[in-house]
Amino acid sequence: MDAVRLIVTSRRALAGTERAPDIMTEVWQAQALAQAIGSRLAVFGPPELRGEALGLTELAGRGCGVLDTPELDTKDLRAAQLGELGDARQALMYLGGLLGEVGIALVGLASAADDEGTYWQCMEAIDAADESRDRVLEMLRKLADRDRDQVLRQSEREAG
Repeated sequence: MDAVRLIVTSRRALAGTERAPDIMTEVWQAQALAQAIGSRLAVFGPPELRGEALGLTELAGRGCGVLDTPELDTKDLRAAQLGELGDARQALMYLGGLLGEVGIALVGLASAADDEGTYWQCMEAIDAADESRDRVLEMLRKLADRDRDQVLRQSEREAG
């Protein structure tokens, strides 16, 4: 399945959850998906994104690592369903939105946490989601810079 479809599925699943354990599962799924997308971009994406994509892979992995790993059947693991990235810009735009929603969900969980362990787990996951989103935004900026440079070079060739 392509990245955008998986991201949309994750966004819907996160929006449709109310119980804390289900929200944590969806947060973990989103971070695992971000890790998989980062890994794909690092290997197959545009060269100018590879460094940031590696950083995204590491940060999203940290986001998964601070959370309890949910008991999911392999067929239910969205990251494992990632077949192709499709358009990198579109995938990154959707992923940035998902990571923002993850942060918001985690803030809600942290605010309602009954125990200190859950609170700190949420705080660390918020940090990882925020840093992952920063990497996504940086990759989008690099794509915009690349496109601008290509337009300028094309204009110079046509004028010259």
